[in-house]
Amino acid sequence: MISKNKSDFFENVYQVVKKIPFGKVTTYGAIAKYLGSAKSARVVGWAMNASHLSNDIPAHRVVNRTGLLTGKKHFFGVNLMKQLLESEGLVIKNDQIHDFKLFFWDPNKELE
Repeated sequence: MISKNKSDFFENVYQVVKKIPFGKVTTYGAIAKYLGSAKSARVVGWAMNASHLSNDIPAHRVVNRTGLLTGKKHFFGVNLMKQLLESEGLVIKNDQIHDFKLFFWDPNKELE
């Protein structure tokens, strides 16, 4: 359940990220917009960086607005983010999702 309490922002981000379907990705900005804080994409990124302490948050499915794997340095192992996405059927070229729009999941259209 998404909380409207601002102090729960990171937890709200995690609840959205947990809903991203296998083989799909979304962006920091799309999550921020869904949470009613459209200018907080960077804070969503901070939440993703902190999420690596938990194994149940598929942080690899969150990328920047052009499909670039900007969060890859926060994963254990050099290519783990890329490998996880490729295991879900996405093609990654030069740290960017090939045909990004085909795999984009918009929480603003898919949730509630």
